[in-house]
Amino acid sequence: MNSLALILALFAPAHPVLKPSIQYTLRVDSTDLSGWTVEIRLRTTSDTVRLAMAAHPEYDDRYWRYVREVAVDRGTVTRVDSAVWQVVAPRGAVTVRYRIALPPAEPGLRAAWRPFLTPTGGLIGGPHAFMYVLGAKDSTVMVTLRLPSSWEIATGLRDALPRGGQGTRRGSEREWWYAATDAATLVDSPILVGRLHEWRFVEGGVTHRVVYWPLPNATPFDTIAFVSGIQRLVHQTFALFGRAPYREYTFQFEDGAFGGGLEHRNSVTLGAQSADLARDPNAVIPETAHEFFHTWNLMAIRPVEYHDIDYRTQPPVSSLWFSEGLTMFYADLLVRRAGVPLRDSTRTAHLERLIGSYLANPAYARFSAESISQVAYNVQPGELGDYSASTHLQGELIGTMLDFIIRNSTNGQRSMDDVMRRLFEQASPPDPLSRRERGNVGVRIDGRVIEQAVESVCGCDVTPFFEAHVRRAAVIDFDRYLGLMGLTTRVTRGPAMYNGELERDLRIYGYESPSPDSGLRLVISNPTSIWGRAGLHSRDRLVGINGMPVRTWSELRAKLQALRLGDTVRVQVQRSAPARFEATVVVAGFERPTVRIERLPNATVAQRRLAEAAIF
Repeated sequence: MNSLALILALFAPAHPVLKPSIQYTLRVDSTDLSGWTVEIRLRTTSDTVRLAMAAHPEYDDRYWRYVREVAVDRGTVTRVDSAVWQVVAPRGAVTVRYRIALPPAEPGLRAAWRPFLTPTGGLIGGPHAFMYVLGAKDSTVMVTLRLPSSWEIATGLRDALPRGGQGTRRGSEREWWYAATDAATLVDSPILVGRLHEWRFVEGGVTHRVVYWPLPNATPFDTIAFVSGIQRLVHQTFALFGRAPYREYTFQFEDGAFGGGLEHRNSVTLGAQSADLARDPNAVIPETAHEFFHTWNLMAIRPVEYHDIDYRTQPPVSSLWFSEGLTMFYADLLVRRAGVPLRDSTRTAHLERLIGSYLANPAYARFSAESISQVAYNVQPGELGDYSASTHLQGELIGTMLDFIIRNSTNGQRSMDDVMRRLFEQASPPDPLSRRERGNVGVRIDGRVIEQAVESVCGCDVTPFFEAHVRRAAVIDFDRYLGLMGLTTRVTRGPAMYNGELERDLRIYGYESPSPDSGLRLVISNPTSIWGRAGLHSRDRLVGINGMPVRTWSELRAKLQALRLGDTVRVQVQRSAPARFEATVVVAGFERPTVRIERLPNATVAQRRLAEAAIF
């Protein structure tokens, strides 16, 4: 039996009549890096099959727009939806082929989760490459990669052969073989390829790979310190949860991409510019911590609204304040526990900055955490009108106050750590027996589930807190909860400063709507800004500034950056055609609150100990 036949035999579905056998082959031609080709071979019991491109729940790049040359042997292909193709062919063995033509590179640094190809490597796979078979999303699939022979691979997909994924050389190419247990795993496993550097370490009996793709002119950096910081972060995360929701894990770092990243079930894609790492080997640790913690708090502890895989846009999610906000909370906390220096020198300084940002933004007194969560992804900017809000900031502060409540109610015996462990246990029980006994397989979260977990840990009633700050929009009384730790805030307001100079009020930005002929739209992030007070509103279509047309966000940004205090700006916008509105704006500064956290003079010894345990 040859190798491919052996693979198919090992991973063939138990009931092929019900589940088609699915094999993918993705090929990158080193002489044409404008995209890649994909072949899908399946065995069906019907003469009609539908294929779809999955939509990512957070960053749906709509790569169905770049699918080209879809064809099937001995049949026809019809596009029945933007992201769905119908294949009609004789039942049995069916082969479908298509090409992904990568869009032109955008100016500036690349988003780390978006695919790319260069002569020395790139990022492929995931929802940007593979269609999945509708009605067969639970089928095991095989993946063959045909790549330039000098390239290596880093992916969360599992090797299809006992000796590993490396296959045979075929001229200037090499074949690699991988498997995925289902379609969701396939599209959730991006593949970093090229001339890679790799390091490994084991934590909790689990292998972790740190893989770095450098630019050809990469700046040398201290790789020992770089990997050591990641290893210490992983150690602290295991100390919190006790175990991992994966069998192995891959960190995929890319030079030439900005510091954003995207979490997956057993991997993460992250931008890490070598020049930044040369200045500080821990430069990307905060972002790494955030995305790595999402492995537990989003991928395992999963919102109830999340689809495992779907070609349709993810519906609004009401608990992102927890999934994102508590991940921000722990990204800061775990890095501090790991002993890695951060931008905010202390946990106190970090909270002071967060509270200051919260108090400076009137959106948090107008919109609840759940309502802000519901418009965090997959909506056009301006969904909150002339307000902008961060579910990350709001959620991190809510999590911090809940941590104070738990510590106070349990005399320091418990904290948010215990809530996270409880939710992880409910979402992913450690063994099949406990799953049967507890009956909580795959418990997903919403506000009520989170509230119940907090109450079960603290033995206290947090319903009033959730009603006020999660389901409604009451401003958080920080002194009330800091007081439990023997702390209080001192808030002063004054002119916003930047690098020792008065800061201009530039609380406005633009976005280019994907709708045809919709032009550049404005977003007013604060109605009390000079732009809001001048009568401009979010989603106004920008016609021009000072009589000159402005068509793109980059053009608008350049004009805004060129403004100086005292300048007068005439902003022409269009609302309902043909009506136009012109606002006259005088560039001025604005006020910003400064927060200092201080110890209450009557703080008790017990309160001081609670504050110290919370790293204050």
